[in-house]
Amino acid sequence: MAAEPASLRQPSRDKILDAAEPLFARQGFSGTGLAEVAERVGLSKSSLFHHFHSKAQLYAAVMARILEHIQAPVLAALGAAGEPLARLERAIDALVDVLAANPTYPRLLLRSLFEDDELAGDLPEEQEANAVIRRIVEALGRVLHEGVAAGVLRAASVPHTVQTLIGATVYHFASGEFGDELLGRPLFAAAEVRRRKDEVKALLRHGLKRPRRTD
Repeated sequence: MAAEPASLRQPSRDKILDAAEPLFARQGFSGTGLAEVAERVGLSKSSLFHHFHSKAQLYAAVMARILEHIQAPVLAALGAAGEPLARLERAIDALVDVLAANPTYPRLLLRSLFEDDELAGDLPEEQEANAVIRRIVEALGRVLHEGVAAGVLRAASVPHTVQTLIGATVYHFASGEFGDELLGRPLFAAAEVRRRKDEVKALLRHGLKRPRRTD
């Protein structure tokens, strides 16, 4: 039997997530309807429910996929060989690269901080997203503690360090026109992405590196 033409196949879960991601990033949870998502992928709203039983589940799945895409390169950088500070800097490079290559990511991540009350916390996709966040925070904590034990990093608060990274990376790329105007050039321009890496690494380097004692 001949294969079914691609145009007639049911859209995959990833295609639905691809359609929903920019809508949620631009319009937020409350401003995006399932009918709008379904129309974008050529489904009826009822057919969309075969993949996702609610808008909350779809939103949580979009967020979980974003965090999974961030997790792989960041954990690889934190877990690689090398001095703790060098691994932190490589993790910053990896995080900035992912956010800069996917402009919807930072906007959605920032939105999700204010839209958590839309989700009950009991969906598998939410639990998956929370598990990714825990793994990243734990990996960051291990590197910080290793640096403190080696005497090269000060005893920094892991939660505060995470907050600093979120503000310096996620907020930066989510700031849109305000960020463009503040910098005087596009946030996502290659030169500005490189500059963001340098600025964040300098911020952490001067804030975390323990001064050498001199006799």
